[in-house]
Amino acid sequence: MGDVFTNISLTNPGRSDLKPVEVRALVDTGAGWLCIPEHVCLQLDLQNGDHREVAMADGSKSIVPYVGPIKVAFENRSCYVGALVLGDEVLLGAIPLEDMDLVISPLRGTVTVNPDSPNIPHGRVK
Repeated sequence: MGDVFTNISLTNPGRSDLKPVEVRALVDTGAGWLCIPEHVCLQLDLQNGDHREVAMADGSKSIVPYVGPIKVAFENRSCYVGALVLGDEVLLGAIPLEDMDLVISPLRGTVTVNPDSPNIPHGRVK
């Protein structure tokens, strides 16, 4: 099984004068948040609102900017999330994946809309 990538659109909902940024994102269900590199943050003119401490895979910890809101769009789905500013590529984590009700096929290396709810995202709330 290799890495799974998908194309998404990122928009700053507070700046309708800016075009969406179309990106190829690494999909990682083991990560929680959306992560964006600094150049995407600059393109979307996102303001640094807060910081988060994150633990890296090697065990080290860093304080990184947390920005938003960002509108994430995939096919007929969208959600609004905050993003951590770090790394050199966009990483699509579990929070936006769940919010948009997307399904990952590791064997095919694809992301799709949940076929059980093709028209509107479904979520379980109990």
